[in-house]
Amino acid sequence: MNTTKKLPPVSEISVVILALVVAGGVFLAAHLPKHTSLTFTTLTVVIAALLVLVNLVLLTRLTGFAWKTFFLVAKWTLLAYSIFAAALEYIFIKDGVRGSVLALMSATIVIFAVNLPIHFGFTVARYADN
Repeated sequence: MNTTKKLPPVSEISVVILALVVAGGVFLAAHLPKHTSLTFTTLTVVIAALLVLVNLVLLTRLTGFAWKTFFLVAKWTLLAYSIFAAALEYIFIKDGVRGSVLALMSATIVIFAVNLPIHFGFTVARYADN
C-alpha cells in the first residue's frame, strides 16, 4: 500500500468541481421555468471544465500509479453515472428545457458524470498496490 508517496491534489480538485457543478445546476434548476441570468451557471461550468482538464493533466504526469485499479473503478463509475446523466437529460428535455439553459444543464451533467469516475478511481487507486 502506497501511503507515503506525494500525489497531486486530484481528489481535492474533484470536490471543488462537484461543488461548482452542484451550485450552478441547483441555481439554474431552481429558477426553471422562469427566465434567469445564466452568468453564474456559465461561470461555474467554465471553471469546473477547466478544473477537469487540470485534473487530467495531473493524472497524466503520475508514474508508478495503480492504473489498473484506477481504470477498473473509473470504468464502472462512468457507466453508472452515464445512465444517471442520460436520465437527467431526458427529464430536462421532456420538461421542455430548451436553448442555452439546456446547453448549460447538459454541460453541468457531463462534467458531473466525468468528474466522479476520476475522483473515485483516483481515491481508490492511490491506496492500491501497483
